[in-house]
Amino acid sequence: MKVKSFIIHHLVKGADLNHHGTLYAGRGAEWLVEAGFVAASSLTNTDSTVCLKIHGMTFTRPVKKGSLLKYESRVVYVGKTSLTSYVKVTLSQTDEFVVDGFLTFIHVDENGKATPHGITIEPSTPEEIELYEKAKAFKNR
Repeated sequence: MKVKSFIIHHLVKGADLNHHGTLYAGRGAEWLVEAGFVAASSLTNTDSTVCLKIHGMTFTRPVKKGSLLKYESRVVYVGKTSLTSYVKVTLSQTDEFVVDGFLTFIHVDENGKATPHGITIEPSTPEEIELYEKAKAFKNR
């Protein structure tokens, strides 16, 4: 299956700020999970996809009120019941890198039990192969 990217934009408003007047990391993490979910659930039924783990995120710069953030997500690795999304966040106006992260989602049945999804992906570009290998390493941890 060909890897498809999804883009979500978020405007950083006053309610999204921490006590330093910059984007609260919890809100950024919420949006990161949302973007990863969009990519993962595009391959499964949205009622059958749940987030298992955020594999880390490190902000490279503070994000001020009024910034427009671009969250670009795609599934980069699939296991038998899991799907791992990669999300890259940049400032929409300048494409300046802000944060990225990998997230693992699980395909579940109506009782919440992990169940095979039957999805395969084939990375083809050097970037897709690199992201596939990084995501695959999370499975072995």
